[in-house]
Amino acid sequence: MTDKPDTSDTPHETPDEQFDARLWRTNGWTARVIKNEDDDGWAVEMIKDGEAEPALVGPWTMGRDKKNPKPLDTSAFNTLVKTASEVLRRHEQQRHAQLHKRVTVDSPDGEIVVTLDIVPDEDDPYALLTAFDALGEQLAQAKVSAGFKLARANAEAWVEGGFGRPR
Repeated sequence: MTDKPDTSDTPHETPDEQFDARLWRTNGWTARVIKNEDDDGWAVEMIKDGEAEPALVGPWTMGRDKKNPKPLDTSAFNTLVKTASEVLRRHEQQRHAQLHKRVTVDSPDGEIVVTLDIVPDEDDPYALLTAFDALGEQLAQAKVSAGFKLARANAEAWVEGGFGRPR
C-alpha cells in the first residue's frame, strides 16, 4: 500500500522523481513540507537541485484534520517553483547590481562608459575598471581594489588623466 494521495493531478513518477504527500522532487526542484519550528504549524521549503540551502521557506496549509499538513499537489508545486525561481532571480539581480557598476562620462571624443566589475575571489578580491567608447570598443582597463567606489567624479578623473592609475 502506498502513502501517496490518490489524486488525478499527481504525476507518474520516474526514477529521478518523487511525489509523496510531504515531498515532491521533479524538474530540478524539491518541495519538502516540514514542521514549523516557530509554532505548531507547517512550512514548505523549496530547494533547487545542487543547492545546499533552500531558495524559499514559507508557511504551509494545515490539512482538514487541523493537525497534519495539506498534501503537496501539482498546482501547489508549480506555484512554489514559480515563486522560488522568482526569489532566485531577484537575488541574482541584486548580486549583479552589487558586483557591476556603470557610469557614463563626457569626453572631447564623445561619451565614454566606465564600468566596475568586482571579482569576489575568497583569497584576493579585486575589481576591473574598464572604459568603452560609444561603439563599445574597449579603451582601457585597470585592476583596482574590490572596495573601489565608482562615481562619476572619479570616472571623469580617470578619463581626463588618460586612463592612468585610478585614484
